[in-house]
Amino acid sequence: MHRPFAALTLALSLVFAAACGEEGEAAAPIPELAVAEVATRFEAGELVAVDANSAETRAERGVIPGARLLTSSGTFDPAAELPADPATELVFYCANDHCRASDGAAERAREAGYANVSVMRAGIAGWVEAGHEVAHPDQG
Repeated sequence: MHRPFAALTLALSLVFAAACGEEGEAAAPIPELAVAEVATRFEAGELVAVDANSAETRAERGVIPGARLLTSSGTFDPAAELPADPATELVFYCANDHCRASDGAAERAREAGYANVSVMRAGIAGWVEAGHEVAHPDQG
């Protein structure tokens, strides 16, 4: 009777171990920043904005002027596309609060050694809604 319980316990412990880091702790969630905080800190030069949108979304909605534009939210090369200093504070954004490309890109940066990463959940839609300017990169 106790054998199924033991098997279940073992299976759950393996799943937990696979989902956790080497120390047995789950990775901390990516912090979120509000548009107003991103705007203030970006303008002060305290963080780097990183656009995780597709070229189509950028053409349609624009980008934060001066943001770094990733080649892909899931397969970009952190060494080539992010600042050289892994202590640089990065805030990733995508289309809107329903999009999760920024989460994947931020996690990829964290895995590459960037410790100060966050996401602007509202995305470029929230940036525009708040009245901030956008740039329209040449897609050509």
